[in-house]
Amino acid sequence: MSSPTYAIETERLRLREATLNDADLALQIYNSPGFIEFVGDRGLRTTDDAKAYLEKNLLGSYAKNGFGLYIVELKASGEPVGMCGLVDRPGLDAPDIGFTFLPDHMRMGYGYESAAAVLDYGRNKLGMTRILAIVDPKNAKSIGLIEKLGMVFDRKIQLPGDDERISQYTTI
Repeated sequence: MSSPTYAIETERLRLREATLNDADLALQIYNSPGFIEFVGDRGLRTTDDAKAYLEKNLLGSYAKNGFGLYIVELKASGEPVGMCGLVDRPGLDAPDIGFTFLPDHMRMGYGYESAAAVLDYGRNKLGMTRILAIVDPKNAKSIGLIEKLGMVFDRKIQLPGDDERISQYTTI
């Protein structure tokens, strides 16, 4: 097995492309109560479900766009703790920054540290002039992180296929 290539490194974290070996992590993250409450149920129940989701969405995004959600690992141990990256989402006119962490690794600053690095990467390495963030208006913790990143509320939107209106933030 080859060593992973890290797209982004910070003081405490490394961000790398996902592989099918990350299926168990995906199952844990996408089935955590907070993810289901604020983002939605992705219907991942088995390792095979998670592998198919990773292949279609994360690996597919890397191939199509040259970016996507990355696996966030602790530099010191290599332990995967979450995901953070940029998503080309239908219904949005610019890439969307996304982040999600295992419940045991929330409130440790990893979300801000990884998201700030992803914004920098998008702007300075990928040449993006505008990056969005979409969030459930009831998700106060994510809104706080988005605002700490310097993003500002833009408007309420409804994505194709969704019944709920969500808040859209933008970089300035």
